[in-house]
Amino acid sequence: MALMRRRVGGYICSELCGSVMNQRLYSSRVDWKQLRPMILKRIKNRAKEYPIKRMIPVAEEVVKAREIVTKGVSTLLQVVPVHSCKFCPEVHIGVVGHEMQSCHGFKRMIKNQPHKWGPGCLNDILVPVESFHLENTFQDEIKHDQRFDFPRVPAVLELCHQAGADIPDEVWHRSGMLSATVRGNDEKSAAFLPEELRFIGQRTIEAWERLRLGVTKLLLVYPSKVCEHCSEVHVGLSGHKARMCGVFKFEGWRGKHKWKKAGVDDLVPPKIVWHQRPHDPPVLVDGGRDYYGHAPAVIELCMQVGARAPPKYHCMMKAQGLAPPIK
Repeated sequence: MALMRRRVGGYICSELCGSVMNQRLYSSRVDWKQLRPMILKRIKNRAKEYPIKRMIPVAEEVVKAREIVTKGVSTLLQVVPVHSCKFCPEVHIGVVGHEMQSCHGFKRMIKNQPHKWGPGCLNDILVPVESFHLENTFQDEIKHDQRFDFPRVPAVLELCHQAGADIPDEVWHRSGMLSATVRGNDEKSAAFLPEELRFIGQRTIEAWERLRLGVTKLLLVYPSKVCEHCSEVHVGLSGHKARMCGVFKFEGWRGKHKWKKAGVDDLVPPKIVWHQRPHDPPVLVDGGRDYYGHAPAVIELCMQVGARAPPKYHCMMKAQGLAPPIK
């Protein structure tokens, strides 16, 4: 018995001593003034490796795909009716807006109210996400008093710019002007053949998939941040210091963002809308909410002109689902 106790005690001591020896101990007497030049030198040497040459074609492909998606959606908006709620971000693509009571108002102070529909525009389909335009990825952090010194540009273009893509000035300029000029249901419907509309819709869907796939690849190499409490996006190593987040302003948050790693949905938001299947009623009612499916706004817009959605969206759209019971 005593021998067993010695063996168990020796084993416990060896395990404890081993865990203590393997721990990394940090001294509080580190001279950070001497370490700072070394850290800055490492950052400077790392900046020489960027942009990565193998990712430049990916960035250029993303820019081209984004242009195709923007032009395709702008063309389809002249033919397909799009409705946007005046009091919430809800969007419906179809002849008549749905009658589901899901409006929550401007400040989410009310809920379960009917929507008040108006004509939709390009920003309702392609949600604009902007970020600060930097000269390079390893630029110093933007302070709060410097927030007006840097222009705001689309986050996808900023990501491609840092990845080494050569973006013409007309693309930068057009990004800010196109969303204000293209509005659905207001312009005269252009004369397009059904085959032409189907081709435009299918090409737009393919470009949409290439756009999201390319952004996913770029985010694996080039860091981007998104605030946990608002939709602010920053493309770079660390988020900026501009105090523009007002979620916890009354609690002493002082408008600072709480950054986390951004994903493809943060830079290219897939605006989700209700999908109207062939066996659904002409007007979607509130009683069939559990039976209807959803689809990204770009996919639903292209399907209205006869384009085929990728199979990965069939589950979301409930393509083989049942229709709501007739009352």
